[in-house]
Amino acid sequence: MKTHRSIPNWLSLLLVAVITAFIEPTFAQNSTATTAYVPVEMIFLNCGAPKGNQSQDGLSWEGDFGSRYALGIQKTVSATPSDQAFGVPTVPYMTARIFQTPYTYSFPVTPGRKFVRLHFYPSNFTDPKFVTPDSFFSVSVGPYTLLNNFSALLTAQAMSYNYIIKEFSVNISSSTLNLTFTPSPANKKAFAFVNGIEIVSMPQFFGGSDTFTQPQIVGTMTTLPIDEYTAFETVARLNVGGSTVSPVDDSGLYREWDDDSIYIYGAAVGRLGVLSGMGRRIDIHLGGAVGVTYPKDPNVTIKYSDTLPEYIAPPVVYGTARLMGQNASVNLNYNLTWIITVDAGFSYFVRLHFCEITYLITEINMRVFDIFINNMTAKEAFDVMAYTNHSGLGVPIYLDFIVFFPNTSASSQQDIWVSLHPDIYTKPTYYDAELNGLEIFKINDSSGNLAGPIFLSEQQRAEPSKKKQVQHFLAIKIGVPGVVLLISLLAFMGWKRWRQQKVIQQSYGSSLPLPSNRGHLFSFSEIKTATKDFSNSLVIGVGGFGKKLTEKSDVYSFGIVLFEVLCGRPALDHSLPEEQVSLSNWALHCKQNAMIDQIIDPNLKNDISPDSLEKFVEIAEKCLAYLGIGRPSMGDVLWNLEVALQMHSGFEMGESSFDPTSISRYEGMTSSIVVNGDSVFSDLRSPKGR
Repeated sequence: MKTHRSIPNWLSLLLVAVITAFIEPTFAQNSTATTAYVPVEMIFLNCGAPKGNQSQDGLSWEGDFGSRYALGIQKTVSATPSDQAFGVPTVPYMTARIFQTPYTYSFPVTPGRKFVRLHFYPSNFTDPKFVTPDSFFSVSVGPYTLLNNFSALLTAQAMSYNYIIKEFSVNISSSTLNLTFTPSPANKKAFAFVNGIEIVSMPQFFGGSDTFTQPQIVGTMTTLPIDEYTAFETVARLNVGGSTVSPVDDSGLYREWDDDSIYIYGAAVGRLGVLSGMGRRIDIHLGGAVGVTYPKDPNVTIKYSDTLPEYIAPPVVYGTARLMGQNASVNLNYNLTWIITVDAGFSYFVRLHFCEITYLITEINMRVFDIFINNMTAKEAFDVMAYTNHSGLGVPIYLDFIVFFPNTSASSQQDIWVSLHPDIYTKPTYYDAELNGLEIFKINDSSGNLAGPIFLSEQQRAEPSKKKQVQHFLAIKIGVPGVVLLISLLAFMGWKRWRQQKVIQQSYGSSLPLPSNRGHLFSFSEIKTATKDFSNSLVIGVGGFGKKLTEKSDVYSFGIVLFEVLCGRPALDHSLPEEQVSLSNWALHCKQNAMIDQIIDPNLKNDISPDSLEKFVEIAEKCLAYLGIGRPSMGDVLWNLEVALQMHSGFEMGESSFDPTSISRYEGMTSSIVVNGDSVFSDLRSPKGR
C-alpha cells in the first residue's frame, strides 16, 4: 500500500536563529519557450444540468445527466438554486447535484498530476426538502481527503463570498480519477452538493529531484523534495500589482489569479494618493504603505525558456508588479507585506514570482531586498537581475519555500506573512523591493488529509460569555504592570497572527513607581505561571519586520492591541467590508471623523469615563504613527495608560478633576529585543523604524 508523504514536525527548526538561505531560484535562461500548456484532460462538468452550456468566459461545460462520468446519477437529485445573487455566473452555479448518500464520479484520465476544482453556490434550493444549513459533507479523491464535514454556506459567509471555488492538485497513478461526495453521518438531514467540477491535467511544477529546484524550509538551509504522493490545496494565487486574471487568460491551466490589494497589510481606508517621480500612484495611509503598482515598460517582452516555461505563470502576471515606491526614506521605514489566513496544523508551499520589467533596472545591485516569511529570513540581499545571470529585462524567476504551522489549541487559523524590505548592507542604487506574483498551497498531512476545520468568521466564533469576562477584567482597578500583563495575556491566548521566533524580553527599572493605594503587583512566580514558564509557544512579536525590529515596532504593535481590546475584534477580519478589514486603519479613520464611539465594544462603551476614553484612544493613535520617530516611547505609553486609568478611577469616585503630574514617569523602563543573541536598543540606535 502506498503511503502519503508525511511532513515532519519542524517546530524546533522554526525556533532556532534565522539562517540565510542559499537555494538557487529557478529562472528563464532564454526566450525559446513561449507556448502555453495544452492539458491532456480538460473536463468541465456542469452538475445537475441536463445538457451542455457555455459559461460567460467562453468555456464549454457539459451536463452530468447521462454523462459517462456519472453512472447511476438518476438516483441523486438535480436541483436549482432559488435565487441568483448579483455577480454569480449562470454556468455552472444555477444548477446543482445533491447527494443524500455517498456518490462517486469516475473520470477516465491518463496517469499524472491533475487540478481538481469544485464549485459551490450555497443558496437555498427550489426544493424545500434541501435546506442549505443542513449541508455538511466530505469529499475525497482516492486516498486523499479534500474536504471533511464541510459547509459551503458557513465558508462562503465567513469569506463574504456568494460562491466559492476549492482547487486541489493530486497525482493519479491509475487510469481513473474517482471523486466521492459523502454526507456527514452526524446529521440525518445532511446532504452533499456540488455545482461544477473541473478536471485539468497539469505538469509537475512543485519542485524537481535536485536540491536546486526543491523548496527551501524557511529558517533553515534544508530543502524538501516534493514527490508524487504529495497533494495540495490552493490557498492563494495572486497577480501582484495587477487585476484579476480569468481562467481563460491563464497560460493553459485555467487558473484564476486574484488581485492582491486586499491581502496587503494595512490596505484599507485612509489612503493618500501621492505621485512618485515616475508618475506612478503610491498609496500611503496611516496604517502603513501598500506600495505602487507598475506595469511593464513598453517593448519589454516576457522571456520564457525550457527551464521556466509559460505555464509557470502567464505573461500578464510577470508583466505587472508591486513596488515600494521611489521614496527611499519612506521605504526604509516600512515593509511591503501580504497576509494570507491558513489552517493551523499543516505545512505550506509558498512560491514568489519576480521579473524586472522597468528600464530603471539594468544592472546588478540596482534593486536589492530581503524576503521574510512569518518574521523569519527567507532570502537576504535578493537581486533579481543578479539571479537571472544578468540576462536583461523580462526574464522571469521564482523562489519556493516551505513553512510549517504546528497545530495549537489557541486558534484553528493562522496567518502567513510575506514581507519585503530594502537591503541596506549592499547599498543598492534604489532602496526598493518588488513582487509580481504570489502562490500559497496547503500540503497534505501524513494521512493524506487536506481538510481543515470549518472556516468561521470572528463573529461566527464569538462567545459572548467569554467576551464579557474579558471586559470585566478591564474594569478592575489595576496599575500599569497589570495593564501590561493583561494585554500580554490577551495576546498570548488569542492574538498569534504576528508570529515570530525571536525572543522578546522586557526589563523594568528597579524603581518603577506605582501608587501604593492602587493596583496589584504581579509576582514573578505569577508571571511564570501565566506564561507557562515563558514557553516559546506563547511568544508573540512584531509581524512583517524581519530582523529589523525596534522598540518603536513594539509600540506600533502595542497600539494595535489597545484597539483590539477597546473594540473587541481582531486586527484583521476579512469577513467585514473592505474598509473595515484592517482594525488600525478603520480605528484611525473613525477617530479622525469623530466616529470612535461607533466601533467601541458595546458591552464596554457605557463603563468608560469620557476623559479616560479620550486619553486611551489618544495613546493608541499615537502608537500607530506612520513613522517610528512620531511614536512615543514605551515608557510614555505606560505613563499615559496610568493617567487614563486614574482618570477613570476618579470618575467612579466622583472626583471632578485629576492632576496627571501626580504620576511619576517610567524612566527606568527599557525594552530589550534579542535577535540571534544580540540585543537591540532601538531608541539609542535609531529613532525610526516600524
